[in-house]
Amino acid sequence: MIVLASQSASRRAMLEAAAIPFRANPAHVDERAIEAGLVGAAPGEIALALAKAKALAVSAQAPGELVLGSDSLVECGGRRFDKPASREAAAEHLRFFSGKTMALHSAAALARDGEIVWADDAVASLHVIAMSDAFIDHYLDAEWPEVAGCVGVFRIEARGVQLFESIEGDYFTILGMPLLKVQAALRRLGEIEQ
Repeated sequence: MIVLASQSASRRAMLEAAAIPFRANPAHVDERAIEAGLVGAAPGEIALALAKAKALAVSAQAPGELVLGSDSLVECGGRRFDKPASREAAAEHLRFFSGKTMALHSAAALARDGEIVWADDAVASLHVIAMSDAFIDHYLDAEWPEVAGCVGVFRIEARGVQLFESIEGDYFTILGMPLLKVQAALRRLGEIEQ
């Protein structure tokens, strides 16, 4: 059994669907402070640093256990986006994304006894449709506040799929964790059967 250092319903659902035994113990790290120390870093590097920090934070409280940390972020038009702080911020993000391609970076890290034993990341490109203000309002009427905790302001497994004309990349990466890479690492570490 692994420890998931996250309170993300999406990440829990992925592990449950894949029949990977886990228990959740959300990490409490100052993500903004970590990001502040990574000025100029590429988005994938930032997502990876945050995933590692979460895994290490929980690993300190779980001796001998394998801890999975994960993080995602969106980059679009040269800007990095976090989860929207309000519905107004969500609408602003969506207006910016309209007609552009967003890059969704998802990273994961495994730690045991305060050491990272594996880490990797993946990226998906999501081509956003041109959205009117009326479309954005209607979308948020249906999806807010559920998308408040979603980087990119969408749930691909719900109405969020309406935002895109095409997608390149792994479905699990879009959900918020490069699950196929995580599974491969867990197999190599003997945590799940091959």
